[in-house]
Amino acid sequence: MRKRIIYNNFIRAPKLRLIDEKGQQLGIVSFEEAKAKAQAVGLDLIQVTEKIDPPVCKIMDYGKYAYQAEKKERKGRHQKAGELKNIRLTFAISEHDLETRANAAIEFLQKGYKVRVEMPLKGREKYLDGFARTKINKFLEIIKQATTIKFERELKKEPRGFSTIIAKE
Repeated sequence: MRKRIIYNNFIRAPKLRLIDEKGQQLGIVSFEEAKAKAQAVGLDLIQVTEKIDPPVCKIMDYGKYAYQAEKKERKGRHQKAGELKNIRLTFAISEHDLETRANAAIEFLQKGYKVRVEMPLKGREKYLDGFARTKINKFLEIIKQATTIKFERELKKEPRGFSTIIAKE
């Protein structure tokens, strides 16, 4: 949810802590004085934060400030979405495919992502969980040879198979 930007005549505080267009702090001034200074340089008066008393206001272009706020919000949203990557192994995975998926996991880890390794088990595979564990451990050994890892969540058996979460140390 985007925060509404308060600017110019929408500011309701009688006294403001003012920052000019160059980033210099001008101290605490009245709203009328701050608005006059902003109009003198042809810019807007934008309330940066209202958490303190008096609120902090900055003299700058409204469009530029709104664009920067939008860009900052979009960047933050993107980073949270891609924090965890999934690698799914099958019960009968071949040696070469295991190495290929391990290389993909190493790449994800080096980019800073956490990796969830899953091995879903179906039918009779559920009773051969020892074999499944050895496949996952072999996969993790290939990764450990290339980079150091730490376990965010240990390998555990779930109703539909095995899963673990690893991250770069």
